[in-house]
Formats: sequence, structure tokens, C-alpha cells
Amino acid sequence: MSIETKSGTGRPQTSGRTRGLALSAVRGLALALISLPGAVICFCLTVVSIALIPIGVGIVTTSWVLTGVRAFADWRRLLAAEWGGVRIPRAYRPLPEGANPWARTFGMLRDPATWRDVLWLPVDMTAGFVSALLAFALVFYPLEGFVIAAGLWQAWDDTYWYGFVPVTGQITALYAAALGAALLVAAVWLSPLALKAHFRLTGALLGSGQGELAERVRVLTETRRDAVDTSAAELRRIERDLHDGAQARLVAVGMDLGTIEALLEKNPAKARELLAQTRQSSADALTELRELVRGIHPPVLAERGLGDAVRALALRLPIAVEVEVDLPGRADAPVESAAYFAVSETLTNAVKHSGADRIWVDMHYTEGRLRVSVTDNGKGGAVVGAGSGLAGLERRLGTFDGVLAVSSPAGGPTMVTMEIPCALS
Repeated sequence: MSIETKSGTGRPQTSGRTRGLALSAVRGLALALISLPGAVICFCLTVVSIALIPIGVGIVTTSWVLTGVRAFADWRRLLAAEWGGVRIPRAYRPLPEGANPWARTFGMLRDPATWRDVLWLPVDMTAGFVSALLAFALVFYPLEGFVIAAGLWQAWDDTYWYGFVPVTGQITALYAAALGAALLVAAVWLSPLALKAHFRLTGALLGSGQGELAERVRVLTETRRDAVDTSAAELRRIERDLHDGAQARLVAVGMDLGTIEALLEKNPAKARELLAQTRQSSADALTELRELVRGIHPPVLAERGLGDAVRALALRLPIAVEVEVDLPGRADAPVESAAYFAVSETLTNAVKHSGADRIWVDMHYTEGRLRVSVTDNGKGGAVVGAGSGLAGLERRLGTFDGVLAVSSPAGGPTMVTMEIPCALS
């Protein structure tokens, strides 16, 4: 019974190692075939474009070339996370919207992350290419020993060297096969390590390194400024709503009460009519105050938490919304408030601009992060900073070190994903 159990568990482990070895080899070959030409093209275009800046041509072309370099680097960051488990932060400084070619070019050139990309390109086409190819060669080269033992050695008249084994006949060919088997066993561990080394090299060059603290300070400074501006704008909105809404109604109620007091003896019927109007005005003022309070901090959010608050919000929308919540606890009140209003603004944008007839909201907590995804089946085309309100939403989340990702191809669907690092109680 125990023997069967051990062999049963051994097969999945062997199968998993074989699959991991094959994946490392295939991924290494793919990276080698992509990193060399991609890095060479990006590096040459960058050097030529920057060299052409003094005569004016590079001012126009450099921003486009560097945008392509950033896209290539971002794609490699994605592969590093998915294939190697290596997270490489993206730390490019934002460029002003509608900037002219001059501002875009020199804004990119003043960004330290740009020069990290440029430094990474020649390393990627050399050491990066070798480390990726090594992950493939460590698997392919042992197979050559087996092929030699199968009879390939007969194709050569002279001595064929396989590693340190001179193959001159079938006996030495079997030695080559034995060496290939030993190398294949070693490749089970070495090939994934070579691939991991490739991604760690990429991370060491593309990552912000010692400048991470300075970049962190810059981001916090910007998000603090945005938070102050947002708070000031929110206070002005509340003041305006009070002045134009509830305050005006309450002033009218006071004037009506004075008129009613004067009419009580002279014209009781008119006084009763004004009294009914005054009661309605006071009810309207109370409704406006409740709406204003709900806009500041919805009572259901304070009482029942983020999940129920989003469900209540979804019920008020004119289109069908499915909400799935998996939260084992509650976050701090400021985090819940930021997440709630971010979801509210995203849903409002979807209702107004997407043309969707169905929306899905998925909210869960994983790895110390609150993640919310809002997906609609609309026409797509949503872009951060294109007047959709997503840029402001990104700034709101940035106050809490949150991030925003938007996937919205033409024709849809649109998925807006928000992540906020937090702890649940």
C-alpha cells in the first residue's frame, strides 16, 4: 500500500519537473529569439534618434522611439512576472497631456527610467540573450548525446567531440549518451535557474534600484498634492450644495413661517396653504441634506461595509449589475471610502459612455491587497486621461498607494481594475 502511494505521488512530481524543464527550454528559446533582434533594433533607433536631435529631426522622432522602447520594456516586465515570478516596478514619470514634441522628448530624456531602459538594451542583447539561450541549450545539448548514440556518429569520418568525449565508434557514442543523461539531469535544475537569472538581470537594470526611495518620495508628493486639491474641491462642492440647496430652502421656510404668523388671524385658509408648502419645503431640505451626507459618506458604507454599499449602489443603476464580493473583513474607513467612490465613478462612467447593458463587479482581497474589477460589455475605447474621469480616479487611488489598470479595446469589453494595499480587520 505504501509503495503504491509513493509511486503515485512520484509520477506527478516527475511529470511536473518534465513539464517545467520543457517550459524553461521553450521560453528560453522564445526570449533568445526576441531579445536579440528586439534589443538591437530599439537600441539602434534610440541612438540614431537622439543623435539627430541637434538638427531638429530627433525632436520629433525621439519621443516615438522611446515610447516603443518603453512598450518593449513593459512587455518584458510582463513576461518576467508571468514566467519568472519577478516583479519589476514601472517608474516612468508622467508626461503632461497634450504636450508638444519638444516637451515630450525632453520630458522623457530627463526621466531616469528612460536611461535605465537605454542601458538595459545592450545588456539584454548580450548577457540577456546568452542567459535565455542557455536555458534552451541546457535541454537541447543533452538530447544531442542520445542522437549520437543512436547512430549519428557514423555521419562523420573524423573524431566528433561531444563535450569532453571523443566519439570514434559505438562504444564512445554510448559514453556520449551517458554524458548527455548526466547533463539532462543537471538541466532539470539549471535550466529554470538560467531563466530566472535572465529575469533577475532584467529586473536589476529596469528596476529603479537606489533611486527607488527618491521615486517613492516624488510619487507621495504628487499624490499628497492631488489629495489636498481633491479635498479642497470637495469642500467647495459641499459648500455650494449647502448654499444653493438646503440653505436656500431653510431660509424660505423661515420667511414662510413669518408670513403664516401674520396670516393666522386675517386669512386662516391662506395660512394653512402656506403651512402645507412650508412642510413640503422642509421635507425637500431634509432630502437634500440626506443626499449630501450620502455623497460625503454613505450611511450603508459606515454601517455595513464596502460590499453591501456597492450592492446598494448597483441597485440604483438603470442597467443590470452583478456584484460578487469576497472580503474576509473590513478595511479602514478612508480606504473603504476611496474604494467606494472609485467604484461609483467607474459605474457612472460605464452607464453614461459605454453603451453597455450589463456590468459585473468583482471585489476580493488577496495578498494584502483589495482588488476591485468593474467589467462592462459596452463599446470599449476608454483611455486614462481622455476626459473619462479615469485620471482623477487614478489620482484618488494613488493617495493610498493604489493602482488603476484599464483594458478597453475598441468594440469592448472594458475592464477597470483597482488595487489598494491595505489590511482587513
